[in-house]
Amino acid sequence: MVEDVARDLRRERRRGRTGEAGRESSRRPDYRSLKNPFLPQPIFSEDQVAAIHDTALRVLEELGIKVLLPEARRILAGAGALVDEDSQMVRIGRDLVEAAVASAPRSIKAHGGARDRDLMLELGSMTFLAGAGAPNVTDLERGRRPGTLAAYEELTKLIQHFDVLHMLCPSIEPQDVDNRFRHYAVNRAQLTLSDKFPFVFARGTPQVDDSFEMVRLARGLSEDEFRAGAHCYTVINTNSPRQLDIPMAQGIIDFARAGQVSIITPFCLAGAMAPITVAGALTLQHAEALAGLTLAQIVRPGAPVVYGSFSSNVDMKSGAPAFGTPEHVKATLGAGQLARFTGLPWRSGGGSAANISDAQAAHETQFALWGSVLAGATVCIHAAGWLEGGLSVSYEKLITDIEALQTVAELCARTPGDEDSIGFEAIAEVQPGGHFFSAGHTMARYRTAFYEPLVADWSNFGNWTQAGSKSATERATGIWKRLLADFQPPASAAATAGVIDEFIARRTEEGGAAPVS
Repeated sequence: MVEDVARDLRRERRRGRTGEAGRESSRRPDYRSLKNPFLPQPIFSEDQVAAIHDTALRVLEELGIKVLLPEARRILAGAGALVDEDSQMVRIGRDLVEAAVASAPRSIKAHGGARDRDLMLELGSMTFLAGAGAPNVTDLERGRRPGTLAAYEELTKLIQHFDVLHMLCPSIEPQDVDNRFRHYAVNRAQLTLSDKFPFVFARGTPQVDDSFEMVRLARGLSEDEFRAGAHCYTVINTNSPRQLDIPMAQGIIDFARAGQVSIITPFCLAGAMAPITVAGALTLQHAEALAGLTLAQIVRPGAPVVYGSFSSNVDMKSGAPAFGTPEHVKATLGAGQLARFTGLPWRSGGGSAANISDAQAAHETQFALWGSVLAGATVCIHAAGWLEGGLSVSYEKLITDIEALQTVAELCARTPGDEDSIGFEAIAEVQPGGHFFSAGHTMARYRTAFYEPLVADWSNFGNWTQAGSKSATERATGIWKRLLADFQPPASAAATAGVIDEFIARRTEEGGAAPVS
C-alpha cells in the first residue's frame, strides 16, 4: 500500500498536478476572497493612539499642509479651512476632519471585470498586490533594464494568473511609450489581459478622464452606472513633509467626483521626510492621510477612500530607504491601530531594499508581509516582486513571493476540527510502530490534504543535484516562462479589445493627453 501511494504521488508529479513549475494543482483552494484570521497586534496603548490622532489634528489645525493646486485650496476654503494664498498653506480644523472621517465609507465594493473578481475592501478583509511603480524590470535571462510596454504586459499576465494577487497595479513604467499615450497602453493591457480590479494613473484630469472612459467602455457601463460603483482605483502620494502637489490633489478631486477609489498614502521615511521616531513618523503620516481624505469627502461625501500607510526608516549612514526592518514592521502595526481608530479600510506596503532576489530580499519582504498581516491591513501593495526599494520588479522574485502569499492565504482557510478530522478511528487502525501512509483516513485525503508548493523543492539532496542543483530563484525562471507561454486572457477581457482600440485610435489622432505636473 505504501508503494501504491508513493507511485501515485510520483505519477501526479510527472503529470504536473502538484503545482511544480507553475502547473495546475489537484487542489483547488480559494485565494480570491481572504479574511484575515489573526487578531491585530498593537504596539501602542489606546491612550497613545488617541494622542497620536489628536496631535495629527493639531498639526493640521496649527501648522497646516501646503496645497499646490488652486482648485483644491478653493474647495477646502469653501468648507471652512483657513487658506493663505501667498504661502499656499491650508489649515484644516478638526471639525472638518472628523466630519470627513464620519462620511467616508467603512466598506467599499470594488468591481472587477467578472463578478468573481469583485472585492470587498473593509477592515478584516485582506488583498495583496504585486510590486508597483518601478522604473526598471529584471529577470535572470534578460537582466536589469528599463521598463517597457512588453514587460508591463508580461507582468500583467503573471499577475492575472495568480488568484492571490487580487488587484492590478502599475508594476513598471513603460518608458518606450510617449507619456501622452502611455495611459492608453497601460489601460489596454489591464483591460484586455485581465479581469481583475484595474489601476488608473492620477496624472491630470485629461488622462484620468480618458482612463475612466476606457474602463467604462470595457465594462459596458453607462456614465451613471460607472459613477455609481467603484470600478478602478488610484494611489495618491503626499509629498512628505506636509505638501500635496498638483497632480495628486487633482487626482483626489477627479476620483472623488467620479466615485472611484483613492488610496491616500503618505510616504514617510523616519529620519528623512518624517520624525526619526516611529510615533513621530506615524503622526505626520496620519495628518497627511487625513488631509487628503478630508479633501475627497468635501468634494463628494461618501467618496470611496482607503487610508494609506507606507512608513519605514532610512539607513542613517547613506539616506537610502529601508524595508522589512523592525521599524517598518512597527510602523505598520501602529498604522493598523490608527486605521482601526478611524474605522476605515487601509493600505500597507511590503517590499525590499535588496538589489537581487536573494536571502535579504526574501527576509525583508516576508517581515514586511507579516507586519501587514498582523496589523490587519486591507490592502498590501508591493507584496511580490519589489526590489531596490522600488527601483525594479523582478520576475523571479514575483514567483518566489507568491509562495509566501499563498502560504498566508492557506492560513485563512478554516482548519477542520470535527470528529472525523480528529481521527480516533485512524489512530485506532494503525498499530504501535506502524505508519499512516495506507490508512483509510490518509487514502481518502492524500491528494488534497496539504499545500503543494509552487517553487519550493522538497526532494532530497541527491535528486535535487541530479535535477541540476537549481536554486529557488533559478526554478522560478522556468515557472514564469511557462506561464507566459501558456497564457490565455479571460474571454471577457479579450473581447473588449475592439472597442478599446477604436477609442485609442481616435484619441491618439487627437494628440492624446499630456500628464500634468
